[in-house]
Amino acid sequence: MYPELQKELETFERRTPKSAEAHKRNLKRLPLGVASNYRAYDPYPIFVKEGQGSHFRDLDGNDYLDHNLCFGALMAGHCHPAVMKAVEKRLSTGTMFGMPHDMEWQLAEEICKRFPVEMVRFGSSGTEATMHAVRLARAATGRDKIVKFEGGYHGLHDSALVSVKPHAPDFGDIKNPVSVPGGLGVPKSAIANVAIATFNDLGTVERRFQENPGQIAAIILEPILMNVGLCMPQPGFLEGLREIATKNGSLLIFDEVKTGAKLGWGGASEYYGVIPDMICLAKSIGGGFPLAAFGAHKSVMDLISQHKVFHGGTYNTNPVSMAAGLATFSDVLTRENYAHVEKLSKKLVDGYKKIIAKVGLQGYIAQAGANGALMLYPQEIQNYRDWLAIDVDLWRHYWFGMVNRGVMPQPYWQDEQWTMSVQHTEADIDKHIAAFDDIAASLGKAQQERAGKAPALAAH
Repeated sequence: MYPELQKELETFERRTPKSAEAHKRNLKRLPLGVASNYRAYDPYPIFVKEGQGSHFRDLDGNDYLDHNLCFGALMAGHCHPAVMKAVEKRLSTGTMFGMPHDMEWQLAEEICKRFPVEMVRFGSSGTEATMHAVRLARAATGRDKIVKFEGGYHGLHDSALVSVKPHAPDFGDIKNPVSVPGGLGVPKSAIANVAIATFNDLGTVERRFQENPGQIAAIILEPILMNVGLCMPQPGFLEGLREIATKNGSLLIFDEVKTGAKLGWGGASEYYGVIPDMICLAKSIGGGFPLAAFGAHKSVMDLISQHKVFHGGTYNTNPVSMAAGLATFSDVLTRENYAHVEKLSKKLVDGYKKIIAKVGLQGYIAQAGANGALMLYPQEIQNYRDWLAIDVDLWRHYWFGMVNRGVMPQPYWQDEQWTMSVQHTEADIDKHIAAFDDIAASLGKAQQERAGKAPALAAH
């Protein structure tokens, strides 16, 4: 660990003793001391006390400008007034029924208006949405296998936990990646039914179809690969996937858990002009409450109507979450707010670019809609293996340096990205840029020194 990073870590520990204490207590009853593995990091995670608008405070009373926003699930920001009003109204009229109600068709109408689907079903998480979408695709085609991309994250079910963060030598050649389980407990049968391709490489996708003729039910992907910072689809890639899926009688599934609300009013289909067969939504559509949806054209969704595919869930269309979702679509995810977010995103990106150029930092900014990330690479990454080449200590220096200056630039881990909420302001962006300006020179210096002492990092 180099001196600048050590200094930031020491500052972090001085600022957050109550978080350290809380984490120590949690470790007795919760594995890793947290409720989700993604929330655990060294030396310990920040424990939050409260949030409002674009900020939150930790147990020690430190205030942070929040671009974590619950891993991108809060484009609404904390306690958005319209969402809070809708939820408070529901709390006094019943929180759960397990019976139909009018908000179901209202939200379904809204989703079908924005996205190229004819019918939807609801759930509570992105994992549920992608799990049911894959099952429907298998039922619709009578095939078992799917194609997913190395480094892609689609939740926590068995078909999704394949080649999420694989490493050499297990993952094979980049032109012929191997299906690698995302941990113990994933059955061999699940791994055998998930063929892996390389993002932005249509040749690897074609190869999987040639090797498995008439066996692949669907291609599933995030239109922007968001488990590696931001990896943008190169021109023609999404269009090529659409052609391959159609040619082979397979379904194209857009996992828009992250992009659906935050990329623009109509999600990736509108943004890129490519129409998938199925769409999965979650995170920011709930405005801070657990809400997910998956949809397709009627011919696919009718498999549920015909009792050929089973879909259920006690918490599906929970009235509180549905009220939050309706308020989010009507008052948060508006074209006016997308314009506001785009303006702030441009201001932030321009600020980063000027500072990067000023200090000679090797890196670039990836940005799309409400999301962005500082990518510490000499050139734009094209796939998961390009992303692996990051200097993790340099990235930690950036993250802890920003947090120590009152800006949480993104969730911890270098595979995440920042989110811009509709409640962020120009003053917030000025603060974010000032914090980065304060640490950028030390980042550039550390990067140059480490490059001089160590052999160049190469993509695996």
